[in-house]
Amino acid sequence: MAEIIPFSEWQKIDLRTAKILDVEEIDKADKLYKLSIDLGKELGKRTLVAGIKKHYKKEELKGKTIIVFTNLEPRKLKGIESQGMLLAAVSSDERDVFLLQPEKDIELGSRVR
Repeated sequence: MAEIIPFSEWQKIDLRTAKILDVEEIDKADKLYKLSIDLGKELGKRTLVAGIKKHYKKEELKGKTIIVFTNLEPRKLKGIESQGMLLAAVSSDERDVFLLQPEKDIELGSRVR
């Protein structure tokens, strides 16, 4: 089990719904895709770099609504600034990776609590 954190720490995390607009290959990256996402009116469009290439084809991702950790410090991966992190469930052996998605359509940028 992970370290227990106070509720006040959890409240700092900003999780939102977003739609994947585009998926691009990254040179010399077997695990990574560059994703263009839309977080709605308030947060707009962003770029994410996600290590899901072995689990999803580009065509499967485009148009999906996902959950994004939006206030994570940006990080450069393969020279591309990733402006957040998508959330996925990952099996203990890391064979299965499934994107977390709302069960029904909801406004982009909606908070996840």
